[in-house]
Amino acid sequence: MLTDAQCRNAVCSPASKRERLSDSGGLYLEVAPGGSRRWFWKYRHEGKEGRMALGSYPSVSLTAARKARDAARLQKSTGINPVHARKVERLKASASAGDTFKAVALEWYDKQKSLWSDSHAERSLRQFERDLFPWLGGRRLAEIEPVELLATLRKVESPRLI
Repeated sequence: MLTDAQCRNAVCSPASKRERLSDSGGLYLEVAPGGSRRWFWKYRHEGKEGRMALGSYPSVSLTAARKARDAARLQKSTGINPVHARKVERLKASASAGDTFKAVALEWYDKQKSLWSDSHAERSLRQFERDLFPWLGGRRLAEIEPVELLATLRKVESPRLI
């Protein structure tokens, strides 16, 4: 197991691309010839080896790197790929403003509109506004449950009295 002093004094010989100092549980500090030091966690998911970046030393201390490794191991033990989960979280954070059902539907509509005739495009927009936006328009996509979407679609399917 590594100590903080070993992490602080870690150097890479100029002849090698990088050197790895192992800690425990797949955690290691990778030292580059330029002096940068980064934490990684090596793991296996569904039979494939992966590695997860945990941050740069010293901004991420040895203790913090071990805690991050333990959190990722906990995710992995529940069957979740921690790298994939991190990517999903970043995507959610970056798209938080425009991820309502209405915003996504209108974005899709704008991309499809050029492929359709004018009458079809107009009818499709009217159907969105009449059938879906009143119930789902202002809701974030992550908050819409499949059963809610199914109930809304069943409302649309049911025959209307004209």
